[in-house]
Amino acid sequence: MDNAHYRRSGLADDGQPTPPTTAEDDEQLLLRFFGETALQPIADDGFTERVMQRLPAAPKAAGDAGRRFQVWWNAACVAVFVVLFVVFRGWELLAVHFEVMLRTLAAESFHVNIAVLASVLFGLIFVGVGETVSRA
Repeated sequence: MDNAHYRRSGLADDGQPTPPTTAEDDEQLLLRFFGETALQPIADDGFTERVMQRLPAAPKAAGDAGRRFQVWWNAACVAVFVVLFVVFRGWELLAVHFEVMLRTLAAESFHVNIAVLASVLFGLIFVGVGETVSRA
């Protein structure tokens, strides 16, 4: 049998157990196997070249005009928000909600539910780990 079979089965050529392979070892094996075959040309009588020539050109980026529209749209939305906040006296609404929140917290007894706290902490850790992994 070939060495690859022994590596997968965990046995060396002499039948002794081999140490487990690492991710880097597996990566090297894959690169060695696919690296030799990836660059081989495939005879297709120019079919691939004809298809590539008939594909439409890549769409152009929005460029400066799109960026200007985005800036103006954002400015218009902020302006509408500010006008509505002033017209409907949003600061009064915020003050009332803040006061109700403070009075409610002061009047209510505060109990900690360990299951909810553990779930929230687990969720925060899960999201934090996911963010760290996705940035790597």
